[in-house]
Amino acid sequence: MIPEGTRFLLPPEARLKAELLGRLRELFLRHGYEPVELPALESYDPAHPLAQRAFKLVDRTGEVLALRSEFTTLLAKLLRPHLGEGVRRFQYAGALWLREGDAELGRLREYTQVGLELIGATGPLADAEVLHLAFAALEALGLEGVVEVGLPSLVGEVLKASGLPEEAQKEAQRAIHRKNLPELSELLARHPLTEEARKTLLALPDLYGEAEVLAEAKGLPLPPRARKALEDLETTLALLERPVLLDLGLARRYEYYSGIFFRAYTPGFGLPLLGGGRYDGALLPRAAGFALGVERALEALRPPQKEEAPEVLALDLKALRRLAGERRVELFHGEDPLGYARRRGIPYLAQGERLWRVE
Repeated sequence: MIPEGTRFLLPPEARLKAELLGRLRELFLRHGYEPVELPALESYDPAHPLAQRAFKLVDRTGEVLALRSEFTTLLAKLLRPHLGEGVRRFQYAGALWLREGDAELGRLREYTQVGLELIGATGPLADAEVLHLAFAALEALGLEGVVEVGLPSLVGEVLKASGLPEEAQKEAQRAIHRKNLPELSELLARHPLTEEARKTLLALPDLYGEAEVLAEAKGLPLPPRARKALEDLETTLALLERPVLLDLGLARRYEYYSGIFFRAYTPGFGLPLLGGGRYDGALLPRAAGFALGVERALEALRPPQKEEAPEVLALDLKALRRLAGERRVELFHGEDPLGYARRRGIPYLAQGERLWRVE
């Protein structure tokens, strides 16, 4: 038996997983994102966002280490000495580990992510590039995608300008993110607020939909920084030229996400396949990116459980050497090649220079 929260993949699914990884690596490389390789072990940091859920180890010197639990924080830490000036693009892929899976997010204790980071660029054009690649990644996997875009910084700026005490701001943020209007109304009733601030905060959870949501949000009394964030989002979507769903009440980690936050879904599959956003100043001065969960993509694709048969059954090494460069070939070991080919659904036999169809 394997440990809970890990997976064992047989050939059809394992081969598909490798193909998906290859497609994404090639897609990102064509857009200028160079691969980096990150260590599976890192020094344990109690301040890490996933520190309490990470696997911890102690080496022979007594140093506490942790298995890699997410990529962005580690990548930012390792890249800082090598960045210099200008725009840099990086991609990564590999396994991550957590002591506890997350049933709500459908996350295993061992899982694979592929992602990218655009570093040194900020503003609407940079955000449009990252969103474009999120759509392109889903298309490369053969998945229909719906991308949902939020603006946690909008919520954050409205809360900062509201005059609410810090603890009340956190409570309001959670209520807005969960779209819990009764809880939000009750919370705001306990604090003195201007009518404009109250109106805007109560409107945020309902700002969900298509392009008309932008017009609705722009009609609210917003503080200047919130209005600028909204204008930048409008420019980003105009550059993207792709329809998205807007959820301007998304307030997840607004102290971390300085601009857009987005996640992508595919019809018939309830969990997000990828997620990311802009985090200027949180880990690096200017940065945005996203990560895609490969196991979720596999589940959404529902790969065939039957192993795909090769095109040719080679009866000797000469035929194998001759054909394997251009076809999928398997070398036969046994006594009844014709019966084996029929059972497996292999359409051709080959021996030496001969190639013939199985009747």
